[in-house]
Amino acid sequence: MAEGIPPEPVPSGVVAHPPLFDLKDREPSDSFRLLATAARRPAAWALNQLYLALPRPDRNWVSDCQTTNFHTRIWEAQLLASLREQGLLVEQRFESPDFRIESGIGGEAWIEAVTANAPVPYNHVNAPFAEIPTDREEIFFGSAALRFAKTIGNKLARRYDQLPHVIGKPFILAVADFHASGSMMWSREGLIGYLQGSGATVAEIEGSLQAVPMPAGTLLGPTQFPAGLFANDRHAELSAVIFSNACSISKLNRVPISAAGAPPDYRYTRLGEFFDRAPGALEGIPFCMDITSNAYRNLWPHRYEPWTAEIEIFHNPYARYPVRFELLPEAQHWFKADGEWQCSSVYETSILWSQTWVTDADKPAPTLQQVLEAKRRTAHSTSS
Repeated sequence: MAEGIPPEPVPSGVVAHPPLFDLKDREPSDSFRLLATAARRPAAWALNQLYLALPRPDRNWVSDCQTTNFHTRIWEAQLLASLREQGLLVEQRFESPDFRIESGIGGEAWIEAVTANAPVPYNHVNAPFAEIPTDREEIFFGSAALRFAKTIGNKLARRYDQLPHVIGKPFILAVADFHASGSMMWSREGLIGYLQGSGATVAEIEGSLQAVPMPAGTLLGPTQFPAGLFANDRHAELSAVIFSNACSISKLNRVPISAAGAPPDYRYTRLGEFFDRAPGALEGIPFCMDITSNAYRNLWPHRYEPWTAEIEIFHNPYARYPVRFELLPEAQHWFKADGEWQCSSVYETSILWSQTWVTDADKPAPTLQQVLEAKRRTAHSTSS
């Protein structure tokens, strides 16, 4: 790395990292093409740095990222960023699972990354948003929950926990959702409904609106797929599920821009709702913020948007090998205690759902009214 000294040769046995942006004779996906636009140059830079930081990426990592598996690969890259940001040793010793993580106070675990995809592939770029459920049962136990169930079930069937290097260690599945256009803004409840076998609705009790539980034994639909993966010990081999509702090019853009500034001629605005931590609150708090502003940066102790900001971990209360909270100290943890699901978060700020708008710098900034209009379009959503 020193000036005037030629680069050292790659040591024997080290897997080379082919250039991420060398297409060779491949036809890139429209998602990958977006990285070539000036407004998304920070995202392209960030993705390239994360790819180069992968200890031992699959030999087809670059071709996948450039073409049909773009979202799977950016999820792996974003996971790596979050794990390293939390101070973990991250290794890729074997082909599967994807990552081995370790810390001095949290022990170790194995993580397999997976994405929930549409049954019929679609072009993610400029696709109109899919219809958003409004019925509470559909939100928690409908199509999104079923897609998560099938995705997680397919991975569990591979019995990663029985691999010689995984036996006796916590095993985690890390899931990101791309099953429908825009579903990342509302599908989180579907994962909760499937894992916990319970949702929530609002009812009037003694003259005031309150959240009340909505249990279910099966998901909606003719298959009657069981709900409540973490409601009993049927899958004690799965220690936890990691989830993010912000695996996107927008996330890859926001982290470096919030830290180092925006490219000339562009404005980047994040709008959505903060989680209201007031007891009994039923609605989020609308926000609309320039991601380069001090107000936005001050939301986190890092003074920039952290990679771990939207990472949530749902712990299996029946896990054979539980994950220690200290292993992933900056994530938001969901766990069962005293018969109820509870949450622990190191960050005061938690974003329920959001959109990131890129506009010309000389145009007016988005307004809070546009936040409320975006909320109307994403009614009942609670994801980012």
